[in-house]
Amino acid sequence: MAALGKMQLSSSQQQGLVFGGAFLVAGIVLSTMVFPFWHLIREDVFEDVVILNNDNGTCFVETIDSIPKTIENCVFEPGDSVTIKFGEGLAWATVVTP
Repeated sequence: MAALGKMQLSSSQQQGLVFGGAFLVAGIVLSTMVFPFWHLIREDVFEDVVILNNDNGTCFVETIDSIPKTIENCVFEPGDSVTIKFGEGLAWATVVTP
């Protein structure tokens, strides 16, 4: 049976591992401070709006955040009042069924 020896790292390899680990930890810390992951999860906003236009199944509405919203597969006519749901800061929405 062959005896398995322990693998030993040279001092430059050890320094490389320490530097790489410190670099990785610093990257994770900075990425969560600069761009927290919860910014990827947008809060849903519900709003009562009036359909401004229906262009062949795509409706357009104006919301309180001043970002015009588009609604795909829309069956409503201009002037109809509906409740929509959209992600904060996004330009598309869906109609919430009552």
